Amino acid sequence: MTDLFDSAGLSNDAPRPLADRLRPKTLQEVLGQGHLIGPDGALSRMLMSKRLSSIILWGPPGTGKTTIARLIAAQTDLEFEALSAIFSGVKDLRAAFDRAESRRKMGKGTLLFVDEIHRFNRAQQDGFLPFVESGIVTLVGATTENPSFELNGALLSRCQVLVLNRLDEEGLEKLLQRAETLEKRRLPVTKLARQMILNMADGDGRYLLNLAEQAFAMMGEPGLLSPEDLAKSLSKRAAAYDKDREEHYNLISALHKSVRGSDPDAALYWFARMLEGGEDPLFLARRLIRMASEDIGLADPTALMIAGEAARTYERLGSPEGELALAHCVIHLSTAPKSNAAYVAYKAARKAAAETGSLMPPKLILNAPTSMMKDHGYGSGYQYDHDAQDGFSGQNYFPDGMNRAAFYAPKGEGREGPIAERLARLAQLRKARGDE
Repeated sequence: MTDLFDSAGLSNDAPRPLADRLRPKTLQEVLGQGHLIGPDGALSRMLMSKRLSSIILWGPPGTGKTTIARLIAAQTDLEFEALSAIFSGVKDLRAAFDRAESRRKMGKGTLLFVDEIHRFNRAQQDGFLPFVESGIVTLVGATTENPSFELNGALLSRCQVLVLNRLDEEGLEKLLQRAETLEKRRLPVTKLARQMILNMADGDGRYLLNLAEQAFAMMGEPGLLSPEDLAKSLSKRAAAYDKDREEHYNLISALHKSVRGSDPDAALYWFARMLEGGEDPLFLARRLIRMASEDIGLADPTALMIAGEAARTYERLGSPEGELALAHCVIHLSTAPKSNAAYVAYKAARKAAAETGSLMPPKLILNAPTSMMKDHGYGSGYQYDHDAQDGFSGQNYFPDGMNRAAFYAPKGEGREGPIAERLARLAQLRKARGDE
């Protein structure tokens, strides 16, 4: 049975990282994925029925994708062959498929594990189709990216996507305890430092064990290691965030919905998460302007002004000073009264415009700069609103042949309360004057 470590030329006697030495020997030892490998898990049912289909394992780093693939192969008596899309090309795929065809002729099946499968381009992904469809290989692909965006629809239709969860604190603690059992000693850290290691791992089991291995190596120092000791020696990795991929859209969605839900604390958290991940603050500034129009509108007209000023302030000051203005805006938008009435009205008006796009304005509101236009009735009957009673003529401004429409319906939040009252009064005047 070959795997990524064999192909790298590593001897069984060579020093092995703690994460590799602790690699689970059975599926039941895999932590945090009970929804897949528990008694009623999707993968458990597949294995029990002895009908293993090609699958895509989708989940964050360090959640056991490679381990699960190896254990599936062992449990199903399939030859395990591994490729990494980072280091492999068409030649490697062709060779793997040739070996699988040879095994099949001898009655042996192949589980082809492809790590980072999303890194293969569309044409390379298409190359899997005949071999997966004919059963020459049972494909197990691993990806940290959303398969819906990164994999061909044709390949996805032939595979079942199984989602792996990041490890929670309980799972990470169990993993630390396994490391201590293997090392036959306690991790030489204080209680607070142990919690710091769990937090730094951020749901990644492999990274947790790498941190633990570094802590074990610091055993020579007297006493238990404090959080300050660890901070000097352990490097904190960057937050899991890719500005061009799914996490980018997940986090901006979380920020937007937190603002819409009037939760300034959650909104600030997601705002900070994106900044920590390296997001462009000007992207955030543009989205805040959008939120001010879409979710607040006329309920608080200052929201749009503050969002625009926050963007301009960042343009003038840059990071990190300008980021405070954006945080100020996040708080203002989150605590402002909410109304999407302007947004709804705009969409309704666009729809009506698309449906009635050829109708002309009524002639009474058209200018008549020439005598010929006057002869054709341009401007005839127009009433100047400033001269009308109440400053309101109540004329019809919609096209002839189109019924009057009501797009804007203020909800009464914030400043929209007085607006709603005024529009209701004007509607009564219009009706009384016989123009509605």
